[in-house]
This record gives sequence, structure tokens and C-alpha cells, in this order.
Amino acid sequence: MMSSWLFFYFLFWKSLFQCPTIYHPMADLTLSIILIISLAAFAPALILMLVVKNTEKRGREPTGRTFSAFLRGATLSIFLALVIEMVLVYLIFGYDVARISDLLGKYPGLDTLILACIIAPFAEEFTKAIGMRPFTRRAKELEDGIVYGAIVGLGFAATENMLYETSAWLEGGVSVFIGTVIIRTVSSALLHASASSITGYGLTAKRFLGKSWVPYYLLAVLLHGAFNLAASAGPFLEGSMGDNGYLIGLIVAIAMAVGAFSWSRRKIRQIERKGVA
Repeated sequence: MMSSWLFFYFLFWKSLFQCPTIYHPMADLTLSIILIISLAAFAPALILMLVVKNTEKRGREPTGRTFSAFLRGATLSIFLALVIEMVLVYLIFGYDVARISDLLGKYPGLDTLILACIIAPFAEEFTKAIGMRPFTRRAKELEDGIVYGAIVGLGFAATENMLYETSAWLEGGVSVFIGTVIIRTVSSALLHASASSITGYGLTAKRFLGKSWVPYYLLAVLLHGAFNLAASAGPFLEGSMGDNGYLIGLIVAIAMAVGAFSWSRRKIRQIERKGVA
């Protein structure tokens, strides 16, 4: 597992240096800066992983297994999501990769909303489900699905944050980078953990209670889509509200992420205490 993580990590940075039309010239990224960006993206997610893991008071999941789940989210799940999203966007809109980058970064519109609020949530929650499946199959308790789902989501968020934080460093320097790290830690990282914890709960509910996991997956997609809608609302509210539109969208998105993450932890404690869904 560790070797596969290092392989994906190598491919990520190699792709950045070879795709200047998308990610800007990489000449300014020294080894020390790469390490800083990586630490800023992964350290908060790993701390949150420990928070989720230690929410259980009895029968906590093994550290090695939770770390493996984190790495699957950070490598396999996000790689599959990127491939699926690029293919779907190309099939639906006919855009190449450079055009998709321009669309997301410079031209907010209906296409952007479809990508952010429909395509991305369906694809990403599905690939995170793939990432957590080996762990939910071996789950011994109902709440284990929430734990592993959240941890896979945090791994996914760590790699995604590394992408955004690299762009922030290149485009805006240290101050923009720090702001991006803070905002994405309290928003996107918590959102990915919370959404995939719902799917994870559905997978263990299927195993232990005989329920279908699909409604839980769709609920995760709905949460993810609503979060992305709030986070993307700024450009659409700017005409009527000015910069306050961005602030309101951001506050709503963060409130959703924090609230959903708190729900996930409460659900773990509730099931552990009462032994019921």
C-alpha cells in the first residue's frame, strides 16, 4: 500500500511539471515548497482521521487499517474520480482538459454548476465508495462504516486540497496559500469526510441490517452537491450582493460541512452506546 501511495504521489507532481498549460509553470516549486504544500494538505486530514478513529470509545479500528483506508482515498478514489469526471465532461460538453481548467477558473456559468453540483458529487461519492468497500466488507460493527467512510473521504480531500493549494501558491503566493489551507480544511475536508461517512454507513447497514446502500449514497451525493452549490454561489450573487455574495456562500458551505461532520461523530457514539441505527 505504501509503495502504491508513493507511486501516485510521484505521478501527481510529475503531471504538474509536464502540464504548464493547466497548472502554470512549475519552475518556482522547489523541493522545500513541495514539502510545505504536501504537509499543509495532509497533516490536517490526518489529524481529523485520528479524531474520527478515536470517536469510538470501545473497539477502535486498528491504526494500520485506518491508515490504509486513508491512503486508498488519497490515491485510488481520487484517481478514479478524476478520470470519470474528465470523461463525462468530454462526453457531455466536448471540452478538452485545458478548456475544463479555464471553465472552472475563469468562466463560471451553468456548465460549471453542472460539473460542480452534479457530475463531481456523483462521481466522487461513487469512487470513494469503491475505496472504502474492502473495509466495510470486513466491518465488525455497524458504526465501522461511518468511520471508514469518513477516513477514505479525508484521504480523498487531502490529495484534492494539495491540488488547490498548489494552485493557490502559484497564483497568489504565501498569503493566498495560507488562506486556502485554512478554508479548505474547515470546509472541503470536513465535507468529504461527512458525505462518504453516509455512504459508509449505508454499506454496513446493508451488511448488518439488510438495507439498500443506494439511498445513503444518493444522500451523500445530495449533501456534496448542496455544498458545492453554496461554495460556487459567489460569482452568481456578485451582481446583486457584491463581495458579500462570496462570503455568504462560503459561510453556508462551512456551516454545512461542520454540521455534517458533527452528525457523523454523534452517529458513531449513538450506535456504539445503543447498538441501533
